Amino acid sequence: MTTTTWNSARPWRGIMVATTLPLRDDLSVDHDAYAEHVRRLIDNGCDGVVPNGSLGEYQTLTDEERARVVRTAVEAAGDGARVMPGVSAYGSAEARRWAEQAAEAGCGSVLLLPPNAYRADEPAVRAHYAEVARAGVPVVAYNNPIDTKVDLTPGLLARLHQDGDIVAVKEFTGDVRRAYEIAELAPGLDLLIGADDVLLELAVAGAVGWIAGYPNAFPASCAELYHAAVAGDLATALPLYRSLHPLLRWDSKTEFVQAIKLSMDLVGRRGGPTRPPRLPLTGAIEAGVRTATEKAVADGHR
Repeated sequence: MTTTTWNSARPWRGIMVATTLPLRDDLSVDHDAYAEHVRRLIDNGCDGVVPNGSLGEYQTLTDEERARVVRTAVEAAGDGARVMPGVSAYGSAEARRWAEQAAEAGCGSVLLLPPNAYRADEPAVRAHYAEVARAGVPVVAYNNPIDTKVDLTPGLLARLHQDGDIVAVKEFTGDVRRAYEIAELAPGLDLLIGADDVLLELAVAGAVGWIAGYPNAFPASCAELYHAAVAGDLATALPLYRSLHPLLRWDSKTEFVQAIKLSMDLVGRRGGPTRPPRLPLTGAIEAGVRTATEKAVADGHR
């Protein structure tokens, strides 16, 4: 029977939080605060963390910072299998080096975008994933054609899985119909929820994990929602989903990093600033995040 909970044999399952990265006022990385954040997430029902993703602002980090973030996450999690670093890079060789660094740190899996410096064709995509898979750590593909302009279609995902180069996919398109086609073409490929605002729909469609954004701010409530959704307990899941959805949909907007960090600040969890080119939220966007966060707090979410 397929399980939807975290386990050391398939450590990419369950709730893997794409972590924000605490920055000091001078925009340096606060590794102590990050370690505390990782521990808090796991203590509040999340299964593991995904450092160095877009939410972790990996594009703005130096090589030294990026490597240290992974080591910090592993130490704080207490089990490297609970850490799935993002290893995306413009070059396949560089992405493979990040995967090798993750393997050396003891991580259980890695998350990899397709080539994103240009609109890569299928042979280039397959070669890219094959190169990174040679690092020997399980690779989770990340399908985000909205930003990368490269679409990992169900057919292409099936071929990558048949090649032995990926074990799962973080599906971010928001097109729930793809879940069923992926299951038909690649029944052994794990489907992971990649956008917070289609959590319930993809859980019902058979997802076995969630690479999540808003648990950074509301870990306990999001964990309750996920477990009810994958168990098919709609009586519990649907009211939670409706209550949290005004927040969850921010995960799919351009300002998702600033939005989630602002929500964290508002609930007393260190969010802090973002590095340029991301700028602080202002005006109607800031007000919208504040309103949704305040409503979630009033509804008892934590």
